[in-house]
This record gives sequence, C-alpha cells and structure tokens, in this order.
Amino acid sequence: MRELLKTHAALLFAGVASFILMGAGQSLYGPVLPAFSRGFGLDVSIIGLLISAHWVGCAAGVGVMFALPTKVTPRHVLMLMLIGAALLAWGANFTVALAGGFFFGAGYGAATVVFNPRVLRAFGPRGPAMLSLMNAAFGIGAIIAPLGYVALSSDPRPTFAICAALTAAVWLLAGRARESEAAAGPMDSAAFAPHWPILIFHAMAIAMEACLIGLGPTALISAGLAETRAAELLSAFFIGFLLARLSLTFFAHLADSLWLGVTAVSLCGAASIFAATLSPAIGFVVMGFCAGAFFPTIFVAASATMKGHPRSAVAIIAAGMVGGIFAPLILSPVLPYLGDFGFFWVFGALGLAMGAGGVWLRPILLGPAWRAPAA
Repeated sequence: MRELLKTHAALLFAGVASFILMGAGQSLYGPVLPAFSRGFGLDVSIIGLLISAHWVGCAAGVGVMFALPTKVTPRHVLMLMLIGAALLAWGANFTVALAGGFFFGAGYGAATVVFNPRVLRAFGPRGPAMLSLMNAAFGIGAIIAPLGYVALSSDPRPTFAICAALTAAVWLLAGRARESEAAAGPMDSAAFAPHWPILIFHAMAIAMEACLIGLGPTALISAGLAETRAAELLSAFFIGFLLARLSLTFFAHLADSLWLGVTAVSLCGAASIFAATLSPAIGFVVMGFCAGAFFPTIFVAASATMKGHPRSAVAIIAAGMVGGIFAPLILSPVLPYLGDFGFFWVFGALGLAMGAGGVWLRPILLGPAWRAPAA
C-alpha cells in the first residue's frame, strides 16, 4: 500500500483536494443567494437560477466526459472550477454569476467522472477504500465553507476569491496526476455495455440521498421540530455522512461492495421508520450516516459489473444525477399532503423495499459477467 500511495500520490492529492473544493463551492450556494439578491437587486426566486446553472453545468461536464472519457485530465476539470469560482468572485452582474455557476458545475460534473474511476483503478484492491476517502473529502469542504463565509462577513466575493485561489494552487500541484494515472496501465477498451438494473438501483439510492438533504429539514419541521433545530440536525446529518465515508476507508476493500450498499439502504429505511415512530431527530442523523455509504459502495459494484469501461463511470454518475435532480422535484409538491411523518414513512418503505430487492435480485443487479474485486 505504501508503494501505491507513493506512485499515485499526485492523483490522490488532486482528487481529495478537488472534492474538498467541490463540497465548498456547492455548500456556498444556499448562504450566498440572499447576498446576491441584495447585490444585484433581484428577487431570490430569480437568483435561485444560479443553482440551476450549476446543475446544467454538471450535466454538460458529464456529457463531455461521455464523448471524451480518456482525454480529460485532472487539470482540465480544475481549470473549469477555477474559471467558475473566479467569475463568482468577480460577480460584475447576474449574467456573470450564472456563467460562474455553469463553469463551476461543469468542472464539478466532469471531476466526479475523472477521479472516481481513476482512483478506484489506480489503487487496485485498495481502490474502494481510497475512493471512499476521496468522497469523504467533499463533506469536509461542505462543512468548512459556510463557516468561512460567515467569518468573512457573509460577503460572497472574498469567499469565492479564496476558493478560486485554492483551486489555482491545486491546479499547479496536480501536474503529475496524469503520470500517476498512466502508471496504473491502460484502461479497459472493451465495448461499453450499460447494465440497467444496477444503474436504476444507483439512481434510486441517490434520489433518496438528494431528498434527505434537500427536503429532510422541511420534513423535520413538519414533524414538530423548530427551524433552528432542523438546521442543527442537518449539520449533524452531514457529520454522520462524513463519518460513514471515512469509516469505509478502513474496510471497504475487505467487503463486498454491493452488500455494503444494500445494507446501507436497508438501515436507512429502518432509521426512517424509527424517525416516524420514535424520534425524528435521532432517526434523521442515523439516516445521514447510512446515506454517506450509498455512492461509494454502489459505484464500486456498478463499475465492476460494467468491467470498468471508461464510459461506465459516466453512465453511473448520469444515473445518479437523474435520480438526484428529479426525485426532489417529484416529491416536493406532494410533501405537504403526506402528514406530519409521511416523509419518513415513504423513505422507510422505499429503503426497506430496496434492501429486500437488492438481496433478492442480487444476481440480476450484478449481471453474469461480474467478478468480485480481489480482497
């Protein structure tokens, strides 16, 4: 392992640093919207288009990676994020801010496809653990950035300027990441064959994660908790989310990835039932810990199922984006009609059903060509 770390240190550094910056950038959108609204003299509903620009950029970045799966380097995606952060820091007008959100989102989307499969491949049997470590770094940025924003008098420009400066520093230090990737050997050049059962399972898991993050606080308020308490519990949710990914770095390479994902989804469903019947606060925080394991485990299983083809990562990320974008849009309008604890009953049923389905349909999810990664 020590030799692997030495050989691929540049790639791992670029990945971890990029995910910290991705978490920081995304977590800032919510807090900066009121400031941009005042600065540009526009209604918050219009300023909210900044978030849409980010996700449109993400889709564009993933699309580029599908067309050029082996051509885009870590420095390319860092440059896109650097341009986006710099435009947001400049903030000359709302059009510039929208362009910043788009470019940052494009780098964000492309980075998920660039780093996840390459780190998984470079570290061989320890790949799942290193992938979990890299994804855990996202939570670090998401926790720290809003605190930095407050420390800078809630001013978006210096906050995004610091993000841009840090991205530039990472870009300068990431030059050897390409060499590190090449040391792992050529990527699989077999024909790309998407495996729809596990892609759908992944999309549903990320849909659950997105709804918990985006709609969970509203559900807690509906369950009778105060707004401040709901905000505190969301922070605790993210701490649990981070701890789950950090814990995977110690044993993800020793366990079956799909079993870990199915277990996490099942426990999330059980925690949701607990939230609906006993304690929304405790149940929601436990759900955060469970949700933290969704992406790293299912991504590894899906990659193995589709034989690690360069475009398989694009398909997995795209499936997750479909679930993450559309599930909250579908659930939001009906949330007021679900009752005080309806949200938790829905996700309790969904999580337990997905867990049972994952056990029952395991051969279908993995496909006949799947080979378990070596321990």
